[in-house]
Amino acid sequence: MKRTEKPFRRGKNPFRESLESGHFAVTAELTPPRSASLDSLTIAVNALKPAVTAINLTDGAGARVRMSSMAAAVHVKQMGVEPILQVTCRDRNRIALQSDLLGAAAFGIRNVLVLKGDAVEAGDDPDAKPVFDLDSRQLIAALKNMSEKSVTLSGSELTSVPEFFRGAADTPFEVADDWTPDGLQAKFDAGAQFVQTQYCFDMRLLEQYMSRLADHGLTEKLYFLVGLGPLRSANGARWMRDNLAGTVMPGGIIRRMEAARDARQEGICICAELLQQARDINGIAGAHLMAPGLHQEIVEAVKLAGIIP
Repeated sequence: MKRTEKPFRRGKNPFRESLESGHFAVTAELTPPRSASLDSLTIAVNALKPAVTAINLTDGAGARVRMSSMAAAVHVKQMGVEPILQVTCRDRNRIALQSDLLGAAAFGIRNVLVLKGDAVEAGDDPDAKPVFDLDSRQLIAALKNMSEKSVTLSGSELTSVPEFFRGAADTPFEVADDWTPDGLQAKFDAGAQFVQTQYCFDMRLLEQYMSRLADHGLTEKLYFLVGLGPLRSANGARWMRDNLAGTVMPGGIIRRMEAARDARQEGICICAELLQQARDINGIAGAHLMAPGLHQEIVEAVKLAGIIP
């Protein structure tokens, strides 16, 4: 007879509850420090607290050594903010990935965003060996098996069942008439429950993209958070357009930043306006704000948009 305990529960999940209630959720992304000290992370979390429902902790972003996303997520949790643990498939095999996830669950971490991971060639140590034992869909399926079937990928039984709220990534783009969202459908079939997108500063394109997803029923199955953020400068916006794969950056946004007398304030205003517009797009359940180092600007943009977590 199979013997398992009740699902692991340690308090509520404000991020999931916000989405399920229909409230427009706001998440922000932090890169753990290249350090053994938590001081800079603590400062950033305290700055973001007033404006966000949850905070993402990146996992070896840019294929560079940083504090582990799990250690950072545990710290964020202990500070009273809901973490979203980012997990990439690049660096660990299926045994290590599932072991780390059980460790995260033991600290009450339930939100997990699964990513492929940046290529090691993009980082500062090209001699590193990529693993990719699992792809993102397989890892999402592993999370679902652990949460819903109480087993690992090998079929081994768990005696305490984690409650993972499972996330995937997506990139809005201009789709052809005959396009079908096969990749996103496959992630949902694997067990994804929410989606955070790459930067999309074009609300017309986003609305068209979401409409196509709605035609295939995906906006009823998944919670979508659009990637946005306050811009630093016109040069920064151009760099994002040219160097960050999947970024949608209209020329009008760049020209507006070029003409601004106060680039910082203009970046905040643009972000606030886009937040308000995104909130009105069918299928958009929230926004994921990415702006390294611009923590106060994120808070100001959320407040200016009239969004209260």
